[in-house]
Amino acid sequence: MTSAYLDFVRIRFLQMLAYRVNYYSGIVIYAINIGAYYFLWKAIYGSAETLQGFTVIQMSTYVAVSWMARAFYFNNLDREISGEIVDGSVSIQIIRPYSYLLVKMMQGFGEGLFRLLLFMVPGMVIVSFIFPIVLPTDPMQWIVFFIMIWFSFLINSQLNILTGLGAFFLENNQGLMMMKRITVDLLSGVVVPIVFFPGWAISVMKWLPFQAITYLPGSVFTGRIHGDAIWNALLVQVIWTVVLIVPIMLVWRSARRRLFVQGG
Repeated sequence: MTSAYLDFVRIRFLQMLAYRVNYYSGIVIYAINIGAYYFLWKAIYGSAETLQGFTVIQMSTYVAVSWMARAFYFNNLDREISGEIVDGSVSIQIIRPYSYLLVKMMQGFGEGLFRLLLFMVPGMVIVSFIFPIVLPTDPMQWIVFFIMIWFSFLINSQLNILTGLGAFFLENNQGLMMMKRITVDLLSGVVVPIVFFPGWAISVMKWLPFQAITYLPGSVFTGRIHGDAIWNALLVQVIWTVVLIVPIMLVWRSARRRLFVQGG
């Protein structure tokens, strides 16, 4: 059975490979986004050397690695699940001898693996030649970072699955998916690092899973989080990965009881 799930990873990877030109162009788009944020932050800094503990170099590095990490953990599982619920094909997949939710996670990982190898890594190399960023020299820092963006993928995918399953109850959850995507980008720290939010907002976001997606891995990569604090950050990701399993299973159980086919 394990090999069957791995086949879903391989198949999705090959599917992405068939449309790889889109992702090569995506490197250019991400580089433009990084450039836009770099010049924006450079203007914000002005003559200041640091803001909220970020040096200019740390900020440019944080922006670059955050956007490139997003290329790995980003996926459209919410839209896929929602579409299969709306057209009724989910009813066929549910009766097959495998876990529907685990299959979706494996498909998302296949997409993420493609993005990691053919998008994130070459994109980071290209960006490092264009913008003033500093890459870690400690191998352990790199290892921990890649472990953390794996958990970023898990947490983001779990949120996507929860949002996609909302189609069972809302019939049309396009607005919910849009709200989720904006919320993740804003509160995860990919647009603005969390330390720039007001104190009350930072206190609230410490109790939400979003910081574990981008801000914590980015802070470890740039050296803002170091020493024992690195393991605390990793623990936060592990906790949220486990915690999010509970609402997913509850929603999935409720959804299967009220399964209906919309439009056919």
